Amino acid sequence: MRFTPNSLRIMLLAMALGLAACSANERLAQVDQKTGVNFATYKTYGFMDAVARNDSAFQNSGTGIFDLKRAVAVELARRGFQQAAQPDLWVNIGIVTQERTQTRQANFQFDGAPQYIGQRHYHWDARDVPVGQYQEGTATIDIVDAARKEQLWQGTT
Repeated sequence: MRFTPNSLRIMLLAMALGLAACSANERLAQVDQKTGVNFATYKTYGFMDAVARNDSAFQNSGTGIFDLKRAVAVELARRGFQQAAQPDLWVNIGIVTQERTQTRQANFQFDGAPQYIGQRHYHWDARDVPVGQYQEGTATIDIVDAARKEQLWQGTT
């Protein structure tokens, strides 16, 4: 199986976010839980359908989103929940990514090169030089009571 650099990045990002979102709270940037929620009263879960949400970005995000869903499913199964067509809880996964540019500063004064001032006071300027592109993103996992359509838990990383 051959991966493109973008699909590999997305897959690794999704796996890392999935593991972080499903594990201990100290790995999540933020966790919000509705007070008084007793998850022991719920037995089943299901993933919200991307088509139902009309979320084309979710559908086109590559295989990484499926790895994230798998990680969430494993964690929920470990906690005693079973996946069902008519669940007690809906799990909604959202991912927002943006392309970023990595830079380094090129400053000839500190890079060891001799300072140069040419004719008519021409000189070298210090500037940021782009050296690479990468994806930066945030994953959010919401758990919603299916009957009441009420958000019970949200984890963001």
